[in-house]
Amino acid sequence: VQLQASGGGLVQAGGSLRLSCAASGVTFSSHSVAWFREAPGKERGFVAAIRWSGRNTDYADSVKGRFIMSRDNAKNTVYLQMNSLKSEDTAVYYCAAHRASTTSPRADVWRYWGQGTLVTVSS
Repeated sequence: VQLQASGGGLVQAGGSLRLSCAASGVTFSSHSVAWFREAPGKERGFVAAIRWSGRNTDYADSVKGRFIMSRDNAKNTVYLQMNSLKSEDTAVYYCAAHRASTTSPRADVWRYWGQGTLVTVSS
């Protein structure tokens, strides 16, 4: 299983970005997917997760109402729409997947990881 995260970049505070996580070597529709982020000097933290069915999505309190996670199983891709970005959203964002139906915020639960994409929000 390979996950490829993309879509990061530099954006001003208040702006938007959409991250993508494309999977290969797996039928993505049978996997739950999560986004985590790692800011400089901080531990990797949970951002959002969506079950393989797409019916349940959970978000970290810090991003609720601003970030939206969705999936397009036909394209084997999951998205993270990030709106109203703040400087504290600056981090490397990673997507992760697991065959189980889960939205766990624990990084050690997730089996497969992508390489990360950098998001920088300037104030």
